[in-house]
Amino acid sequence: MGRGQKGSSDMEKLKMREESPEPERGGCRKVCRFPLLLALLQLLLGVAVAVVAFLKLSITSSLLVRETPHWAGIILCLVSVVGLVLYCVTSHPDERSFLQYAVKLLYFILCSIGLVISVLVIAFAGHHYTQATSFACERKGPTCVCTMEPQDPIARTFSYLDVDDCGYLTSDLPMFFLIQILLNLAQALVCAAACFIMWKNRYQVFFAGLQIPSWQKV
Repeated sequence: MGRGQKGSSDMEKLKMREESPEPERGGCRKVCRFPLLLALLQLLLGVAVAVVAFLKLSITSSLLVRETPHWAGIILCLVSVVGLVLYCVTSHPDERSFLQYAVKLLYFILCSIGLVISVLVIAFAGHHYTQATSFACERKGPTCVCTMEPQDPIARTFSYLDVDDCGYLTSDLPMFFLIQILLNLAQALVCAAACFIMWKNRYQVFFAGLQIPSWQKV
């Protein structure tokens, strides 16, 4: 009699467990859809990177493409647009929708590329920042000629055209390089976080075997 009551109570508990919503799976349906916050951060940081690059071009037109990474900001803005599209796509468990799978795969690849681009921009900006902080510039005709070691007669020189004041090259230009480093560092962290969220949702799930209810062991 007692065993029958115990078995029926276990059956009721199992039925209630099956009918009740699973907190992890229900929370995953909200969290596993790409977070809107990260996509908006990517968009804002991409715009900021492009704006800072164009501001550097306003100082002088002689800067190289790697010194004005507006292209990186534009690419990362496009990455954020794909993230927003992924957020709007209807989420299905186990990615049963081809559209959801394709957009998520595309976004994962673009975030990885964005991470690499941000790291490259940080490397270039850091190199030029160390150079710009040691510049000694003087005007020679329509150009500003800068050297890293004024006492060295064979030191490398850098010529910049269309500069209103040579002081901008020693004050504003290093500041823009530093801002560029910080923005791309934040962008790299956001891209890495987006890749980690999607990887964790897709692959960090391990099969632990079947859970045998206690009433089946009796």
